[in-house]
Amino acid sequence: MKKITLLISLYVLLPGCSVNEVITAEETELVVAEAPPEENLLLDIGIIQFAEGVPEDNEPSDTQVFEEIRAAESRYLAYHLKKTLQGSGHWGAVRVIPSSSAFTDVIIEGEIVESDGEFVTLDVDIRDARGVPWYRKSYSTQTGVSSYSVNRDRRQDPYQKIFNDIANDLSAYVAQMEPKSITDIRNVSELQFFADMSPEAYGEHLATDEEGYTQAVRLPAENDPGVDRLRRIRERDRLVVDTLNEHYANFYYGIAIPYHSWRKTAREESINYRQVKRSANLQTLMGAVVLAGSLAVNTDSGGKQTRYINRSLQGIGIQQGWDTMFGGISRRSEANIHLESIKELSESFGAEAAPMVISVEGQARRLTGTAAAQYESWRRILKQIYESETGFVEPVDESLPERVPEPTG
Repeated sequence: MKKITLLISLYVLLPGCSVNEVITAEETELVVAEAPPEENLLLDIGIIQFAEGVPEDNEPSDTQVFEEIRAAESRYLAYHLKKTLQGSGHWGAVRVIPSSSAFTDVIIEGEIVESDGEFVTLDVDIRDARGVPWYRKSYSTQTGVSSYSVNRDRRQDPYQKIFNDIANDLSAYVAQMEPKSITDIRNVSELQFFADMSPEAYGEHLATDEEGYTQAVRLPAENDPGVDRLRRIRERDRLVVDTLNEHYANFYYGIAIPYHSWRKTAREESINYRQVKRSANLQTLMGAVVLAGSLAVNTDSGGKQTRYINRSLQGIGIQQGWDTMFGGISRRSEANIHLESIKELSESFGAEAAPMVISVEGQARRLTGTAAAQYESWRRILKQIYESETGFVEPVDESLPERVPEPTG
């Protein structure tokens, strides 16, 4: 009788189990340059659109990783890192670039390992134009209830800690570099562009060793007319990359509200799901224990009154055991409803992330999934212009390409 009473008491106490929740997330303050560095010591940064990190055999109902969300996040998070780095004041131009073929001083590649509104992990790989790796590092944080509060500082992204951590690590890394190393990086990135445009004239100015590291073996003369011409072409190339960044910016600000809502809801759903799943597992287990314990009680021993009491308690225990087990199964179904809610939000979110159309050199180009493909088309046009008599046969419009509205209907 004592055994049954103990099991029923455990059942009564079971609903008290819960999942702890973070209220205020950990923060990192962004280190801002006290004084602007000398212009010749400023490095430009190119951030390649992040890898989505979706497993090949991904099953969203199991992993809670939705391809529509990750595709949007790969652009959104890359652009937010650009904004954070710009705000630090330690760098020259910071751009989201379509691929590493957009030659720049420092390249940042990243992959989204985890992002569900509550937990986020980014892996970043940083190298310079010489191919010299700076470092690889994983950055993680956990958001809190206040991260999504209506009274929060709306300039701060819920994931802001990891962006500040990346920016602070980068500025600390470049601060310990010798000025000559910075100059070498700038020279190499410029010569890489020259050599890409004119391999015969500038290809031998660079040398790459067996480890893949590139260095400038000689610099072109400053009075070389080809240098001035190629620098003007490079500025034109940067205008196109800047136009692509306007596309990223419009995407970034356009999805900011639905993306914030998704992260907030996904965080709540994730916590609810863990709560329900944990409770369901414990409830099912406890139901099985109560049921097994009740069935094992010997109801034939003792006097008539004792046997009657034992059988009554056994019946109660068996009923409570079955109710608890079925209750656990029911709560698992409730957890699956939360997952369906996340999926519906993801599909809705994906529909709002529409592509953009921009005009480059008078041609309308649609930026859908791969801005890299459009940028490569532009580079082919640029080379054709340069290759015509080693300069421009036709004058090139050096104004910023204009965006055109997406056709309707």
